[in-house]
Parts: sequence; C-alpha cells; structure tokens
Amino acid sequence: MANVAIIGAQWGDEGKGKVVDWLASRADIVVRFQGGHNAGHTLVVGNQTYKLSLLPSGVVRGKLGIIGNGVVLDPDALLGEIAKVTAQGLKVTPENLRIAENTPLILPLHPALDKAREAARGGDKIGTTGRGIGPAYEDKVGRRSIRLCDLAEPETLSKKLDELLLHHNSLLRGLGAPEFEKEELMEQLLGWAPKLLPFMEAVWERLDTARAEGKRVLFEGAQAVMLDVDHGTFPYVTSSNTVAGNAAAGSGIGPHAIGTVLGIAKAYTTRVGSGPFPTELFDDTGKLLGERGHEFGTVTGRPRRCGWFDACLVRQAVKVGGVQGLVLTKLDVLDGLPELKICTGYEINGETVKRLPAAMAAQAAAKPIYETVEGWSGSTRGARSWAELPAQAIKYVRRIEELVEAPVTLLSTSPERDDTITVTDPFAG
Repeated sequence: MANVAIIGAQWGDEGKGKVVDWLASRADIVVRFQGGHNAGHTLVVGNQTYKLSLLPSGVVRGKLGIIGNGVVLDPDALLGEIAKVTAQGLKVTPENLRIAENTPLILPLHPALDKAREAARGGDKIGTTGRGIGPAYEDKVGRRSIRLCDLAEPETLSKKLDELLLHHNSLLRGLGAPEFEKEELMEQLLGWAPKLLPFMEAVWERLDTARAEGKRVLFEGAQAVMLDVDHGTFPYVTSSNTVAGNAAAGSGIGPHAIGTVLGIAKAYTTRVGSGPFPTELFDDTGKLLGERGHEFGTVTGRPRRCGWFDACLVRQAVKVGGVQGLVLTKLDVLDGLPELKICTGYEINGETVKRLPAAMAAQAAAKPIYETVEGWSGSTRGARSWAELPAQAIKYVRRIEELVEAPVTLLSTSPERDDTITVTDPFAG
C-alpha cells in the first residue's frame, strides 16, 4: 500500500500546508489524526488563500477528508471554518468530509479552563493557544469526554454533562473563574447535533475498505515531534502524540498501513511560545529570518522565534518520529547570507551531548555547538530541479542529510505549490 504520513520534524510551522496540499493532490483520502484547532495550515491555490485548522487539506483539492478520533474537535471552530471556505467557493458536505464517531469534543468550558490556568501560571506560562486543547485531552484520558456520537443520545449527554461539570466547575472555582451551567451547555450541544451528525461515521471501516481497494491515503499531522507530549520539550509541548506512530491509533487503522513517513523541517529553525530553543538568534540575523520567512503563527498571529538549523534536534525527531525522508522548506530564506551555521550538538554543564535530554534544567542549559558552512549569493527561489540551485546550496542540503541521518525527499523553494524539487516519489512505497 502506497500511503504517506507527514509530520513536523521541529517545533511546528515548518510549511506543512503547501507540502500537504501538493501530496493531497495525489491522494484519494486525507486524514487528520491528532491535534485540534490550535494548529493551522495556509494553502495557496491560484488566487485563493485558505487557512485551515481542522479541515483536512484534501478538501481544497476535492478529495475525501477525514477527521480521526485522535483529534479533539471544537464544533464552533469547525462550523466556522466550513462557513469561511464555503464563502471562498469550496463545498464541504458529508460527501467529502467524514468525522470519526468517537472523536472527543471541545466544549466552551475547555478554553475557559485553559486560559484560567495560563493566567494562574504567571511568568511560568506554557504558551498554549488558550483554545482548550489540553483540557479536552485530559477529559479523554480521564474517561469523561463528550464524544461526537453522544450528540445522538440526549440521555447519555445529560449524564455525562453532570460528571463533566462536577470536575470542571470545581477547577474553575479554585482558579477564581466563572462556572458553567448545565442547561446552557446542553442547549448548545443539542444545537450542534443536526449540524455535525450527518458527517459522523465509523471511519475505521472506510479506511479498511480503502486499504482493500488500494487507495492512496495521506495521514496529516499537526504540530511537530518536538512538541509531542512524550518526546518533545515537556512541559512546553502540545497535549497529543505528534509522532507518526499515532497516525494509526488516531485514525483507526493498523500501523502497517501508515506507509512512508515524511518529516518536514525548515532550512533554519523556528518556535512559537515558551520553551527551550538552543539555536535561537536574538541578533539582526534572527530578525532577518523572521522578516524574510514571514514568521507569524497561522492560528495565533504570534511572531515566531528564529534560529539556525538544529541538526541535533532534527536527528532526534527523525529517530523517535519514524521519519524516512525529509521535506526541507524555505531554503530561499537563506539566499544571500555569507555564512550559515548548523547545530551539531550541545554543551550542557561542560559535557558535549548529541541529543536534547528530557530534563527541564538540562534543556534550558543546552548551548549549541556550531559548524559553520559557506552561504551562497545566487537565488534558490522557485527552483524546480537540482540544476537550478547554487552549488553551495546543494552542499548545505547534503550536509543536513548527513547530520540528521535521513535523505531529503522533497525540497521546497517558495510558497508556490509547484516550486518543489522531487527527489523520490513518497507514494511509490
């Protein structure tokens, strides 16, 4: 089976939107398998720019999109996104969008708790988007989530709301935040039911049928490996597993069906929010990368922190994320820089290490060990073959391959969908 899973190999915002769109045009089905509306993709198609947070990218290309059970779904956010792309000329109906029946829902009390907690943390904020993602995943693990299928059973809904409010109102009360009333939430949930239930199905059955028919499935991840709740820079992480192994659990298929795993990385490094960032630049070069790369979060609009490419970090993401091929983006942002630096390891308390350790104090103490390489004066923007790249740009890419121990499968040279150098076909299996 020639399926492909695509994940971020840094801290997110690596340019997945363009690459996923390019891959989605060749797939039959596109599946979102984790995260929520705290992540965003920007897709440029002709003269239209689509900003998606929950809708699988395939809907823009007329493909079937599936929201898997590994996602936490905010009904208001989804319905708002559908309305927005509909106004741009796209049709989103149960014919081209299906949602797993066991998908947990984000209710208004989840962002309320999220924001109250961040406010209580003061200077120790994690840097969440405040959209309720973490509290919704907590409810899932705590076995009290209201799931999409519950909207079809008002009695079940009523009982589960009692348990949910008992838990959340006590937390909100302790944080000095307003509490929620059952009647108002019940009315809201029942109002969502006729709008969402037509999209619901047991998507694992559809995916099993697709497997039997030999259809191409693209598994679309949100965030990135270094934001994985287990393998990232904890606690400055998201609340789900972002590694490719979760594509199976988050969509209802066996791990054998995931197929080729691609990891996306920028030719430099960025991060949004709090947390360690060994190669972060606070000088004019860091500012230049941010300006040239238009480094602002798709969802939050927050400026991204910028720094040199961290090969040590990406190598770690390749290993734990199951990455078989790298998709390198934004190479053109580095055009014209006389020299570039690549982080090859860290110095932590006088010791040289080749991985970012799990302990918080050790992560904060990590100082990058750099290798300096020559830059290039020519332009890489818009290149669609190796022959169009300056020799030093090719050397830079080859050195990254050596250091992260994964080949570059695709190389993106501009935001335009077709400005991509294909080294190997990911769908070839």
